[in-house]
Amino acid sequence: MERLCSGDFRTESHFVAYFSELIQLKLRSRVHSPQVVADLRQETFVRVFTALRSEGRVKQPERLGAFVNSVCNNVLLEHYRSASRENLMEDDEGADVPDPSLDVVSILTHKEMEQRVRQVLDELPERDRRLLRAIFLEERDKDAVCHDFGVDRDYLRVLLHRAKQAFKAVYLKKIPAV
Repeated sequence: MERLCSGDFRTESHFVAYFSELIQLKLRSRVHSPQVVADLRQETFVRVFTALRSEGRVKQPERLGAFVNSVCNNVLLEHYRSASRENLMEDDEGADVPDPSLDVVSILTHKEMEQRVRQVLDELPERDRRLLRAIFLEERDKDAVCHDFGVDRDYLRVLLHRAKQAFKAVYLKKIPAV
């Protein structure tokens, strides 16, 4: 484990050779493009090596195989999310045209929901409010948001999770009042 963390070339090569086949099998059964499989495998190893080299990230070396598998799962899920967003963006090209099937009730319901969301956002702490607005309402690039908040992508996920939890708590308190 020490040689792996210190960047020993032979140990890293053995590690990659050992886990490559397992990751390859897993990804090939879920992704059909060989290029995407190669990209996801490489991203998995990048994240594993980054985690191994940062202090305190891998606390139980005997569970290294499970850790590599979990990282691979996360990379795969991020790929799925990214692909579904791209498909949604392609589908939204004609979204500027109003849907004639929308009735007045649907429009009013949508407006009421927007109003509730804005009320809940106003009750959140400033940092949570700014973060949720930037990510979900303004749909800003996460790297730009990281720069504005002075955090890295990993900590942005933590902040976003906490902000969403705070939003949910305030929203659930308001439901009986609405």
